[in-house]
Amino acid sequence: MESLLARYLEPCLADCRDLKISHLLRIPGGASRETWMFKAVWQTATGRQSQEFILRKDPPASLLETDREAEYAFYSTFAGSDVPVPAMRWLETGAEHLGSPFFIMERIPDIEASTRVILEPRYDEARPKIARRMYEILAAIHTFDWRDTEAARIAAAPAPDDCWRTELDRWEATIDENELNPQPAVRAGLRWLRRNPPPPAQRVSVVHGDYRVGNILYHTDGGIRAVVDWEMAHLGDPIEDVAWSFMADWEWARDGLKGGIIAGADAIAIYEKTAGLAVDPAALHWWSVFSNIKAQGIWLTGAKSFQEGRNQELIMPVVAYTLINKEDENLLKSLGRDK
Repeated sequence: MESLLARYLEPCLADCRDLKISHLLRIPGGASRETWMFKAVWQTATGRQSQEFILRKDPPASLLETDREAEYAFYSTFAGSDVPVPAMRWLETGAEHLGSPFFIMERIPDIEASTRVILEPRYDEARPKIARRMYEILAAIHTFDWRDTEAARIAAAPAPDDCWRTELDRWEATIDENELNPQPAVRAGLRWLRRNPPPPAQRVSVVHGDYRVGNILYHTDGGIRAVVDWEMAHLGDPIEDVAWSFMADWEWARDGLKGGIIAGADAIAIYEKTAGLAVDPAALHWWSVFSNIKAQGIWLTGAKSFQEGRNQELIMPVVAYTLINKEDENLLKSLGRDK
């Protein structure tokens, strides 16, 4: 990997020669892209240069089948905006350089992304600040004018009253393709969602698609340096992101706090004040039920890729074993059918 990266990067960097790659490390946890960090050092006419980078590379199979060009486009859309993102550098959609498509972005130093570390006592003072900032940034994502951006080029914009159907069709097709055995709870949830559509979207916005603690890069000062993992980003109903961030799956502290860091009512108050959008209870409930369906589509995709031998990462069977049945429980609870 080091030699392949050096061979790729040398012509990408201006006045670059004698480039060396060091500190190459795969970051654990990513189940839909391989994520690597590394340092590049090279010589120029003015002296020695160095830069740390993050590489996001497609695996043979994953929890998600997503388009790296689309993810790169959404990152690029928010460059220089009120939504903090890492600086994008290079995108390759072919396999000739590293064996599969990838993109490279600049690494942000001195941050954390762990869903567990944020619960440690040393973050007690910073945690409320991070929580507030998290929903202020979500509001900024949803009020951003995405027209005439890379996101608009890569993603279709549904009509406000069709946002729910577009996403539900997508995830029902994913489940149809990847279930290894019958999923009766999921099918019941799908029927309920189609019979009880939500109110039309207040506006069609950028939807991050996986907005939660774990995809924000935070600091002990209470700041958020970047929002990452835009691989499920699309245009749609902003309440989808709010509901996803509220999922029981992300209540790491098991104390009812969303993401382990904030009460749902507080998050909604911050979001509504900043975004100028209302979180309609009926819409939030519909998208909460949908979130369980979407999550199940992700877990089933990972289980199938492991079952078929296309990906041997242990996170695949761990997710299948621990979350598929749990997601059924969460879904039934959201439908009021957990007794």
